[in-house]
Amino acid sequence: MDNHSILFASGLQLAERIKKREISPVEVVQACLDQVDRVNPELNAIIWRRDEQLLEEARLAEEKVMSGDDLPPFHGVPMPVKDLTDVEGWPTTFGSMGAKDRVAPGDATVVSQFRDAGFLLMGRSNTPEFGTLPVTENQAWGATRNPWDKTRSPGGSSGGAAAAVASGMAPIAHANDGGGSIRLPAGWSGLVGLKPSRGRTCSGPPVVSDVMLGFAVEGCVSRTVTDTAAVLDAIAPYDPLAWFTAPRPATTFLDASRSSSGGSQRIAFTTASPMGDPVDQESIKAVELTARLLEEAGHEVFEAAPDWQMGPEFLDLFKVVWNTGPLFWDVQDWSKVEPLNVAMRESAMQTSSADYAASVAALQMYSRRVVTSWQNFDVLLTPTAACLPPPIGVLWEGAGDDPMYPLNMAAQLIPFTPVFNVTGQPAISLPVHLSAEGLPVGIQLVAAPWQDELLLQLGAQLEAVVGWAERIPDQSD
Repeated sequence: MDNHSILFASGLQLAERIKKREISPVEVVQACLDQVDRVNPELNAIIWRRDEQLLEEARLAEEKVMSGDDLPPFHGVPMPVKDLTDVEGWPTTFGSMGAKDRVAPGDATVVSQFRDAGFLLMGRSNTPEFGTLPVTENQAWGATRNPWDKTRSPGGSSGGAAAAVASGMAPIAHANDGGGSIRLPAGWSGLVGLKPSRGRTCSGPPVVSDVMLGFAVEGCVSRTVTDTAAVLDAIAPYDPLAWFTAPRPATTFLDASRSSSGGSQRIAFTTASPMGDPVDQESIKAVELTARLLEEAGHEVFEAAPDWQMGPEFLDLFKVVWNTGPLFWDVQDWSKVEPLNVAMRESAMQTSSADYAASVAALQMYSRRVVTSWQNFDVLLTPTAACLPPPIGVLWEGAGDDPMYPLNMAAQLIPFTPVFNVTGQPAISLPVHLSAEGLPVGIQLVAAPWQDELLLQLGAQLEAVVGWAERIPDQSD
């Protein structure tokens, strides 16, 4: 089997070939490491490697294949882990100079679940410091570049994950999403990215996601809907003891993604930003294309928007919660932390408990208003982002003396994703379109609470028509 057929195969395809002994875990891992050697120096997606240990784990995985033991769904498939999530004995720096010497004391829950699913954990993917911004640029490790256009960002905060998968370094990468951090890199890097429902997954320590009202959830970026569905099956066991707990699905997510029995859905679409900001024409084209494809598939499609208008007050409320993030990271030296996160931490410490509680209550009431709109339709279709992948460094231009400027600027680029971290609804980004410049353009589908299966069904229908898994960035450079 040639390297290309390994590097751009899906995780499930590789796992099936491994189980049939058509290819070994060692061959898969070596092909991915070779690809890291080729493309990572320019892309900067993987910031820490453990090649020798990984190859030894691949050899042990190969022995299990030969022994005839029952194998988990992703046995022998390599996966990088985002540098926000603890893996025992690994450095977990949170993309920060202030935590460059930190070593994780144990596995986060989601990491243990990845191991149980058979993944071989290959190293660290880059992230903006503390995952704060929707671009992957930090002072500790530098900027990650988009494989489709290396002058642009792959997005964030799971930008290292997205660049790794899009360029063939790994078939699937761990990701998490607190304001769009799975969906935005997926949309800007030509990948599938599902933000599961609140309470569907458990990250485990560090507990930032739980403290931040469940805004953040665990997941992955991948090339196919079925890979994303199978990963969700692995990391979403029902946990009645969790702080936020989603109800059990009627079937497995993988079965849902392969089912054609979803029936006709009422699908509303809008290209208007809830903040009133301009939206790029390519993002509008992506939504219009998707609306036509869904209508041709037999769904009822019409233009409508939820009651989700945002004014400056929404951003102020969101930031009251978002600013608490830096409070909970295990940082050794705050003098080395970037100015934005220092400012966020200081703002959080100056916010009274009464003001925080009032902001949470206001966001909860806003969420009720938004989710009520799903009585009028089953699924909402929007752009994933208001723009094409942003140029490297664009959020820092004009920052001047205002450390909060990058965060405020980012809000104008990503008006469609944070609202659903607030409401907790499931949302998926799908790479349906290529711009005139050949850049990926994602759309977002949002379902009612707990309806993750419906998004996977619709995603699979679109994938069968569009065939985005066959699109790969130019490897000639």
